[in-house]
Amino acid sequence: MRKKLISIIVPVFNEEKNIPLLCYELFKTLKKLQNKYDYEIIFVDDGSADKSQEILESLAGENKKIKYIQFSRNFGKEIATSAGIHKAKGDAAIMIDADLQHPPELIPLFLKKWEAGADMVVGVRKNNNHEAFLKRICSFLFYKTMNKISKTHITPNATDYRLLDKKVVKEFNRFTERSRITRGLLDWLGFKKEFIYFNPGVRKSGKAKYSYLKLTKLAFATFVNHSLFPLKFAGYLGIITTPLAGLTGLFILVEKYFLKDPLGLNFTGPAMLAVLLIFLIGIVLICLGLIALYIAEIQSEVMNRPMYVIRKTGNING
Repeated sequence: MRKKLISIIVPVFNEEKNIPLLCYELFKTLKKLQNKYDYEIIFVDDGSADKSQEILESLAGENKKIKYIQFSRNFGKEIATSAGIHKAKGDAAIMIDADLQHPPELIPLFLKKWEAGADMVVGVRKNNNHEAFLKRICSFLFYKTMNKISKTHITPNATDYRLLDKKVVKEFNRFTERSRITRGLLDWLGFKKEFIYFNPGVRKSGKAKYSYLKLTKLAFATFVNHSLFPLKFAGYLGIITTPLAGLTGLFILVEKYFLKDPLGLNFTGPAMLAVLLIFLIGIVLICLGLIALYIAEIQSEVMNRPMYVIRKTGNING
């Protein structure tokens, strides 16, 4: 019988010290599965500035099961992950980070749940103890907010460490968005899911590549791509503030000019005008800012540039 092919997808950005360690752990795990599964490991070099690409070329030269895609520049982890999925030929694809925070020894459990009928197996962190307190708080607020305003439910603390059946891969490859969060798109697809809860390992070398700025941009992109609420919020805000502004103006008019200021508030004309203008201008600016987010996404899509540019590949067919 033909062995089932498993594609392991690893996005890489300046991970020269972690790549050999990850390969060692992957080989150790995959060796135990070689009687039932064949495998390919697809590294996607997202414009690394260190020796990551040299190491990948060396490894690919020694082992044809190791494949690589080198981008012409840094396009971001989400795009790198998507490129790996595009090139995956397996009956199932497993995405895993290069820093060993996703334990490779869990791969047999992912495969077991897949063989039992799951179309997607999602790795979920049990804790975020390795992350800064501020990052944990922001993550908690992000998932709470996202699941309140979006029609797509995103599992809190779900990671990119997940297995995708080939039918999920096929549907994922139909997406054309350039501004994307991979796990959000996968959750949007639906399919039958199973979850594996794990404690993330400690990063072996280097620093996390997602800065607070990148995470903030990713959060905003997710809100815009998966929910119309921010755009609707501008309308809701206008509906709420217009009557409030009108009632406030009426109160000032009656209190000052009809009742002759019995409360002693002593409103002056310029003060009333200034408060009103500042309030209304603030509302207009908020609305314009929200609308601008959606216009920016529309512009990005209609420009129809390629999602990524490949400089070089190794052992990749097609």
